Amino acid sequence: MKKVALTGTLREVNGTKNAAQLRRNKQVPCVLYGGGKVVHFAAEEAALSKLVFTAEAYRIELDLGGDKVMAKMQETQFHPTSDKILHTDFIELAEDKAAKVSLSLKLTGLAAGVRKGGSLNQTLRKLRVSGLPANLPEHLEYNVDALELGQSVRVRDLKFDGVLILEKPSDVVVKVSIPKKEAEVVAAPVVGAPAAAGAAAPAAAAAATPAAGAKKAEPAKPAGKK
Repeated sequence: MKKVALTGTLREVNGTKNAAQLRRNKQVPCVLYGGGKVVHFAAEEAALSKLVFTAEAYRIELDLGGDKVMAKMQETQFHPTSDKILHTDFIELAEDKAAKVSLSLKLTGLAAGVRKGGSLNQTLRKLRVSGLPANLPEHLEYNVDALELGQSVRVRDLKFDGVLILEKPSDVVVKVSIPKKEAEVVAAPVVGAPAAAGAAAPAAAAAATPAAGAKKAEPAKPAGKK
C-alpha cells in the first residue's frame, strides 16, 4: 500500500460536546486502536477527506504530538444526510503482523469475448485480503485478455504474491456475457428436427382418410343374392 502522512492533535477532553466543537472547527474526532492503549485525537477534515473519499488503501503514518505510528483506517462514520465525516477509527499496523484490508481490483486488457461482441461484467470491485503491510499493494490488477464468451473468473482463480484473498472461493469476480441475440439462437431448438418427427402422425392420418369426393366402398353381398 502507498504510505501517506497524516498529522493528528491529541485530545485531552473527550465527549459529545468536545466532538461537536471539533467539527465546527473543521476537524474530525478520531481514535487509534491496536497499540498498548487507545489514543483519542483529532485530524483536519480536509486532509482526512483525501484518504476517505478514494478507492485506494493506504498505510497512514500518523504524527501524534511528535510520536509517529503506522496505521490504517478501520471505519468511518458519516452524517446521515450528507457526506460530512463525523468520526474515523484507525488501527495500528505492525510490520511483522498480517493486516486485513479491502483493496480495489482493477481489470486490464481487452477480453477476447468482448472483441466478439460480448460484454464484460465485474461483480466484485473490491476484495478483502490479508498480508504483511509491506506486501500490500495500493490496488490489485487482473488481466482479462484471455477471457472468452461465456467464461467467468472466480475468486479461486486469482493469485497475488504475498496476499491472501479472504472472499469466498466460489464467488464470481468477472464474466463475459454472451450477446442476447446469440444466446437466444443457442437456446433455440434445431429447426426442422421436431417437425420431421411430428409430421409422421398427420401423414399417416391423411393416408387413412379417403380423398374428398371419393365413392365410399360398399360391403360385399352374400353369394346367391342380387
